[in-house]
Amino acid sequence: MPIRQFQAQRIHAPREFQAIPEQALCIEIGAGKGKHALLFSQNNPTQHLVAIERTREKFLAMKKQLELSPRESLSIVHADAIAWMVHALYPKQVQQLFILYPNPEPHNSAQRWLNMPFFEFLLSRMAPGASITVASNIPEYISEARQQLDHVWQLPYRLEKIAADSARTHFEVKYLARNELCQQLIITKPEQYRTRFDDFMPLQGKVIGHDTQTDLGEIV
Repeated sequence: MPIRQFQAQRIHAPREFQAIPEQALCIEIGAGKGKHALLFSQNNPTQHLVAIERTREKFLAMKKQLELSPRESLSIVHADAIAWMVHALYPKQVQQLFILYPNPEPHNSAQRWLNMPFFEFLLSRMAPGASITVASNIPEYISEARQQLDHVWQLPYRLEKIAADSARTHFEVKYLARNELCQQLIITKPEQYRTRFDDFMPLQGKVIGHDTQTDLGEIV
């Protein structure tokens, strides 16, 4: 399907937005209660992960888990992921990005991540050679994402069946316990890949032509 251009300059900053350093990061979108984030930070202590969750109840559950088991290499953010990333992230900053079991948006396919104009902006934040992991238990979601990667984004990827004993997220545990097929796409950004946002710097709380801010956002 055709993709219109993302209007990054029109995105409002999350409330209480805080700028972050220009350093190598890993990102998880829709981190839920933080099961994968805590596991990743435990297994990869030299890589700094920012776990983003919009739903307040899930964010507070993740925050509680982090307080019980602190991780210097893990930061958590309560905000809309698109708004936060537009204002916080620098070009080519992200080394790994995880989108694990996203909302399949059954009534609005345009809101699926690889169908959104924002995906081009997201690619501009990825470092050359960086990876994006997209996992789902819905075969049609994976099939559509593959079509977008082949025909729109023209990105290399590999398709993997997720092992039956994998337990990265609460959704993954539930789906595998029901013997559902869980799959993931490991997408790689090639060295010479270009987007229209490669020189777009983070807005850091400013919006061109707008002076109001929406969405709750905080980083811990």
